[in-house]
Amino acid sequence: MTEKLFYQDGYIREFDAEVLECEKTAQGYKAVLDRTAFFPEGGGQYGDIGWIDGGRVTDAHEKDGIIYHTMEGPLPVGGHVHGKLDWEERFERMQQHTGEHIISGIVHARFGYENVGFHLGSDYCTMDFNGPITREQLREIETEANRAVFRNLAVEVTYPSKEELVHMEYRSKIEIEGQVRIITVPGYDVCACCAPHMKSTGEIGLIKLVDMMNYKGGERITMLAGFRALKDYSIKDENTKTVSALLCVKEYETAEAVSHLKEEMASLKGKNASLQQKLLGYRAAEIPLGEGVTAVFDPELSGNEPRELMNLLLERGAACCAVFAGTDQSGYRYVIGSRKEDVRPYSKLLNEAFNGRGGGKPEMVQGSLTGTEEAIRAKLL
Repeated sequence: MTEKLFYQDGYIREFDAEVLECEKTAQGYKAVLDRTAFFPEGGGQYGDIGWIDGGRVTDAHEKDGIIYHTMEGPLPVGGHVHGKLDWEERFERMQQHTGEHIISGIVHARFGYENVGFHLGSDYCTMDFNGPITREQLREIETEANRAVFRNLAVEVTYPSKEELVHMEYRSKIEIEGQVRIITVPGYDVCACCAPHMKSTGEIGLIKLVDMMNYKGGERITMLAGFRALKDYSIKDENTKTVSALLCVKEYETAEAVSHLKEEMASLKGKNASLQQKLLGYRAAEIPLGEGVTAVFDPELSGNEPRELMNLLLERGAACCAVFAGTDQSGYRYVIGSRKEDVRPYSKLLNEAFNGRGGGKPEMVQGSLTGTEEAIRAKLL
């Protein structure tokens, strides 16, 4: 059994230990110490990372009471080593996990919902609740959670006896065998949990609920706490300032300004589409019609414009019309149509000659190919 220093004090950053085992694995090396401050993966939280005698620890996990450290290099069995946590990462995780307890406690007390899924990743934290939550309710939960933070409540860790547990009300995702560890945020949450937490809620700094989505009939909430919330705010603040400067409006007016800009763009798109139709009409009127296939090459055509131009030429009386959009370098999209003959043989001819793909109905085919305008005209005409 590994002596778990993180249960004695969740703020231990460095420690000394003896190496009991070390073996090579597909992931690197797996080392066992007689004691450790590295918390193993569990309770929805990744294992701690850091260093042992300068060697990088990339993960930690527990099996049958023994904690295994995944390392990039070996450790000497029987040797005495010095371990050091990546404290910044551990501290952020404790901020997230303690914040999750507060949120889950508030949701459970207010709605009776259970936290049925929790994931604490390297840059986000999600909680799954088995019931619906509205946007307005989410804001209220966030406000109440930050009240708990600002009250700077002491986070309590207790190990009740089986007799005491019978009379306790506490949250737990799973049936626990053996000694139960209870984390209490007074007035907000009582929950069985194995992970390290903050000593006081004030150390969380800030809780921000940044996203929510319907998930399996309930709600998945994404939370950022502490330094992660600060980083998120800094990025969004910088983006808002940049948009504010670009639009020449105050920072709190950017959303309204973007909305107006979007309306203007929609109006301009409509006007542009109308002008494009007129231009296509003028373009179609200027194109001379051939006796066989009228072929048009235009790099400026996009979207449905090749087909629209083809239809305009057919309306003018073209026996068969082939429109190519693109360039010799990038290749061509083509559309071929006729109201008098089956155009599928043209598509087959071009596809075979220019490594093309496409097909369609007797009256119209479309596809893409790679070739030069000169070569395509020679093959088609």
